[in-house]
Amino acid sequence: MTGSPETHDYEGDKSQLLDVSSTSLGVDRWSALCHGGRRAEVRGMTGADPGLFGPSSVTWQLHGDPMMWIAGIRALYLQALHPRAVRGVLQNSDFRRDAWGRLMRTADFVGTTTYGTTEAAERMGARVRKIHSMLTATDPDTGERYGVGEPGLLLWVHCAEIDSYLDVLRRSGLPLTDAAADRYIGEHRQSARLVGLDPGAVPGDRAGLAAYFEEARPHLAAGTEAREVDDFLLRPPTHPLLVPAREVLWRRVAQLAYASLPPYAHELYGRPAPAPATVTRQLRLTGFLLRRVPARLRWQLPPKHILRAMARLGPDARPAPYKLGRQGAILGQP
Repeated sequence: MTGSPETHDYEGDKSQLLDVSSTSLGVDRWSALCHGGRRAEVRGMTGADPGLFGPSSVTWQLHGDPMMWIAGIRALYLQALHPRAVRGVLQNSDFRRDAWGRLMRTADFVGTTTYGTTEAAERMGARVRKIHSMLTATDPDTGERYGVGEPGLLLWVHCAEIDSYLDVLRRSGLPLTDAAADRYIGEHRQSARLVGLDPGAVPGDRAGLAAYFEEARPHLAAGTEAREVDDFLLRPPTHPLLVPAREVLWRRVAQLAYASLPPYAHELYGRPAPAPATVTRQLRLTGFLLRRVPARLRWQLPPKHILRAMARLGPDARPAPYKLGRQGAILGQP
């Protein structure tokens, strides 16, 4: 129905919807507002804990989008190109047989840290840090043993995730301005802190993220482990009766996620992809179709982080990207 929340999210002057603040509002001030005053305001109105980010954040509004699933697969492809990072995953987990479980645990981490209480997010972060502190991996060429919690590896995983979320959501049609994109990257210094990184050493805007990837590229390669991940993502183990569905549906999703990678990633994998403009059109069509599914229906899927957040904070906490335009006007006031 025209004007309902499901269709209203993307109507109107989209060039202005997600400009969350004036360009003069710096990342540090934005972080202070979202994670200080605005969170306190939400707590004061509802008596409930808004969590690490809160409804005033870009993160809160974006992470309920269905294209996050494709973005997550893109992140796996990108992360696998760091030999030390992907080796740490494959040598310490049952990824080959329980990749779905890993995907769901990652989704649970994102959902809890975005929409859960502060206590739940901090508890999740402590659990992740403890696991990382106990795990090591071995370089098969040199015999070197190293901890999977090395800051350089954690930083790669973090940046690959944030870049993937932002790239896929923007290219799929969310009208997110450059200023809002910078806010989003800056907000995720919080999630970086949770896994054990120094927030000050984490990129806080698009320029910082681009500089990081430029510096990281010489260390990337599509080794044996990366090709295992690639093969799995194209042909994940499934029940024989579901193989036709895997070929028709899943493979298209995985191929789209792969195609959305930056060109240097395609070169490393040695597998071509359509031109970026073609991929962007495919992402926009996919985003259009997925967003036609009513949000409340999508949010019924376990573990229902968004519905629990709305129950805790009230219906006004419902994630919807169009809200960021209104919040920009509020945050820009003196």
